[in-house]
Amino acid sequence: MIGTPEQDAFLTSHRYAVVTTLRADGSPASSVVFYARKGDELYFSTTADRLKARTLRRDPRIVLTALDEGPPFGYVAVEGSARVQEDDIVDLHVELNRAFRRDPAWQPPADFAQRLAAEGRVIVWVSPKRVSGLPQRGR
Repeated sequence: MIGTPEQDAFLTSHRYAVVTTLRADGSPASSVVFYARKGDELYFSTTADRLKARTLRRDPRIVLTALDEGPPFGYVAVEGSARVQEDDIVDLHVELNRAFRRDPAWQPPADFAQRLAAEGRVIVWVSPKRVSGLPQRGR
């Protein structure tokens, strides 16, 4: 379980988040991601050359803030450490696509693995250390 039962349920039922990493000068860098969950870890896709992948290789500290997609805008922030996975990522990308499309039966095209490789796709895993937030705010 990640956080309280309410926070855990929120993280399982939501998919959009803002991730914040630290640049070399210590300033924050944030971007929006679509995430999924496997056990007690969260993961998302990016490309190896994007800022978030580069900063996380240098400093694995991360905050992933999962967001409500509409009012009243509850959220759950997961502080933790990240690791970048470059190999064996096809099945994880299939699961991300199924979640994103809300279609558990979605099948990837025949050249899916080649597309991922051509784009330089990687998976970023987030291992939670601290959880905060108000998943049921205003409800």
